[in-house]
Amino acid sequence: MLSDADRHRAADILIEAERTRTPALQLSKTWPEIAIEDSYAISSLVTERKIAGGAKLIGHKIGLTSKAMQQSSGIDEPDYGHLLDTMLLNDGAKVRFDDYCVPRVEPELTFVLKEPLKGPGIGLVDVLRATEWVIPSIEIIDARVQNPRQITDTVADNGAAAGIVLGGRPVRPDAVDLRWVGAVFYRNSEIEETGIAAGVLGHPAMAIAWLANKVGRFGTVLEPGHLMLSGSFTRPVWAAKGDTLHADFGPLGGVAVQFV
Repeated sequence: MLSDADRHRAADILIEAERTRTPALQLSKTWPEIAIEDSYAISSLVTERKIAGGAKLIGHKIGLTSKAMQQSSGIDEPDYGHLLDTMLLNDGAKVRFDDYCVPRVEPELTFVLKEPLKGPGIGLVDVLRATEWVIPSIEIIDARVQNPRQITDTVADNGAAAGIVLGGRPVRPDAVDLRWVGAVFYRNSEIEETGIAAGVLGHPAMAIAWLANKVGRFGTVLEPGHLMLSGSFTRPVWAAKGDTLHADFGPLGGVAVQFV
């Protein structure tokens, strides 16, 4: 476990890396003894500083929700990060490529809560009951630490969260079988990835249940109105300057973002 001073120093490093758009040396190399608890504490410190600077917490993201991604990261559970209003983008947004270090994008479903969720004991039905809308989305992820990253590096880096693009046709959680929501993910005119939402823990709502139970032990509540990114069901796709990334969710419409 790291000291409070080292945790604050790590937060300084991540904030500076984001400011300069230059990935920092892995925290796991600077502090080989870093634990996952340290990483979540560092992520919270960075978020608290941004909120103190005027940003607003609007929800959470859940990552590493597929078995393949968990195995590649050497873990057996997802991770999570914070979403701020400064990350929220509209469908078709044009974003500056130079505002990111090494941006990648993923298609996901976002759950918008109408009721609070607090673990432990939250299950699939609880999440569906507490959800007002499910929205097709693209998550922009960005690494503020160098490769190769350990899970402790990614968690400290807010799960690599950098942006969320909402679009398509929002639906009520019981309007479709969310397990079978699929996406065809294009870079410009070329298909890069395809997948279905059942790849997220068997049902994307289970990612929200996992988070509610994970943070509930600390007394944290998932708040009404908050956005919950449930995790990608494809591999991340690299974005280059000039690229348009488009996720076609079929009957649920599409969502796109362009890097300029």
